[in-house]
Amino acid sequence: MKIPFSPPYVDDSVVNEVVDALRSGWITTGPKVKALENEVVSLTGSQTALGVNSWTSGAILILRWLGLKPGDEVIIPAYTYCATAMAVLWAGGKVVMVDSGDDFNISVDAIRRAVTPRTKAIIPVDIAGYPCDYPAIMAMVEEPSVKGLFTPESEVQRQLGRILVLSDSAHSLGAWSGAHRTGTQSDITVFSLHAVKNVTTAEGGIVCFNMPAPFDNSQLYKDLRLMTLNCQTKDAFTKSQAGGWRYDIVGKGMKINMADINAAIGLAQIRQYDKLLAERKRIFERYDAAFATCPWAILPPSNIGGRRSSYHVYALRVKGFTEAQRDAMISEVARHEVAVNVHFVPLPMLTYYKELGYDIADYPQAFHNYEHEISLPVYPQLDNEKVDFVIKTVKEAYEKVSSIKD
Repeated sequence: MKIPFSPPYVDDSVVNEVVDALRSGWITTGPKVKALENEVVSLTGSQTALGVNSWTSGAILILRWLGLKPGDEVIIPAYTYCATAMAVLWAGGKVVMVDSGDDFNISVDAIRRAVTPRTKAIIPVDIAGYPCDYPAIMAMVEEPSVKGLFTPESEVQRQLGRILVLSDSAHSLGAWSGAHRTGTQSDITVFSLHAVKNVTTAEGGIVCFNMPAPFDNSQLYKDLRLMTLNCQTKDAFTKSQAGGWRYDIVGKGMKINMADINAAIGLAQIRQYDKLLAERKRIFERYDAAFATCPWAILPPSNIGGRRSSYHVYALRVKGFTEAQRDAMISEVARHEVAVNVHFVPLPMLTYYKELGYDIADYPQAFHNYEHEISLPVYPQLDNEKVDFVIKTVKEAYEKVSSIKD
């Protein structure tokens, strides 16, 4: 039985929405993008939402708007995908990595220890769809001892008066933290709509705004939408109308808008997201039930203290395994044509970041989380027979690898 890791969910509603976009005669930014933005606002409860062409470009956009300058620091977890750090670097900032907790997510205590007068933003990452402790993070940036270190150097920073919290919620669309869904728990949230995500636009991202007063989130949406289109005063649709050719460029913009042809895919999916999320939960809970009886299995967090996952992937950990044993287990699983993954290789273990001077020895929990983690597939197309085959294959792979003597 061949089981891929994360194929996109494409049903007739997705096909029909894409065909509708193609037949409309308008395939770049237009009504489908706006409709998707509205659906995200409805799902998350955020004030406004802006479609962009990737998570990375959305994060760069926000950091540039914040007024990041060379030497300004942005705190991120060492345990994340490279895009979190790349966004900071491309926006001109300095990446400050901190360690994780045993729930995979960034350690709030480690954040506090890393704050300096140069800290301008924090980017928590919701690993595998499980939300970070946002109430604790948001309370921390308001603490007098932390707030007193903040040194604003741009108008946006002066208005905010504290460190910005920018959520990397690439994995967690639809997750909950208490009574609120991700997208509302921090100042700004960026979701990924990449091909492997819970909702996809093939490539894309959504930026959700929940800035406190005196910021006007509706105006912020308008200003940053303009910035996604090279700061051109007329979008392509308006400019293409008879007699509407004249335009102006009013700032240093970027070209990172989402296209309608992409938005159509996500629009069809998000309209049935409650059903799709329920299917992911079914798979997650089936894994939980199967591995709970295995003394070697460390189950991933999914519903603890009011934080509920989006069930993006099942981040299983194998107790006592070394990195080499974990790799051998993955190879054994792959031999049976079951695709699994690892989320993530910590940034300090990657060549580029090692050459920048980051050392994995400084992030022991991140390494410990990584060395025995195996991500199991979770997507609506996995019926119970396939899930059970994954479970059987993983268990047998563990038994085979664990029986090998050094």
